[in-house]
Amino acid sequence: MIVWQDSWYWPHGGNRTLHIYLPDWYYDSDVRLPVTYFFDGHNLFFDEYATYGRSWRLQRFLDRWEKPMLVVGLECSHEGDERLIEYNPYRSRVAGRVVDGLGEQTLLWLQHDVKPAIDSQFRTWAHREATALIGSSMGGLESLYGVICHNATFGKAGALSTGVRFNQRNLMRDLNGVEVSPDTRVFMSWGEYEAGRAYEDGTTAEERATLELADGLEGRGAAVMCQYVRGGRHREADWERQVPRMMDFLWLDRRW
Repeated sequence: MIVWQDSWYWPHGGNRTLHIYLPDWYYDSDVRLPVTYFFDGHNLFFDEYATYGRSWRLQRFLDRWEKPMLVVGLECSHEGDERLIEYNPYRSRVAGRVVDGLGEQTLLWLQHDVKPAIDSQFRTWAHREATALIGSSMGGLESLYGVICHNATFGKAGALSTGVRFNQRNLMRDLNGVEVSPDTRVFMSWGEYEAGRAYEDGTTAEERATLELADGLEGRGAAVMCQYVRGGRHREADWERQVPRMMDFLWLDRRW
């Protein structure tokens, strides 16, 4: 089942809708659940709510997946370029102007406002090993930043079509400046048609950047899985197809 709640998003002012998935049997049991927080929550469950008319159709997967899970989809602003600022933890150029991203504040909102509310209202496991971040595009960047810089709260991350090459220097700097628990798990993927220029050896800019970040994470003891998606494009339909492999790796320790 899907339920909806509002949360006051103080970094930018205004309510943000939380799209919350619960197993259909939730209210007939006393089972506690791990929690995965997804960015761009409006794109997860229903095509009619999705920005481009195509969702991840995530409920269909969760209903038949073997691990019970609570999912919280965090809706972003739909005004102008605000999403690019809310999900950007770094100072960068957006729409021709240099801005300070609100990504750190967004993580603090999630960590100190949303997560405590979810953990108090629902039967969850609140510890870091039972808490994950997942996102695509800018949401993927925010997920990587969160699992690196807020590793004491978020033990797992999935980052799809993130454009690591555009933020590699910042991510590596952050990674080298913090402690990362060795039980951290990170899934990263990139599509064939969004991977940047190819080098003479056949590798691409995105592949090199992602694998270098993966090496850095593995060097700190984290488990990392990287996936090249042949024919992959920057769109919800392609991200939906990666969900089973990503979730199996993050939560069931499976590689396939």
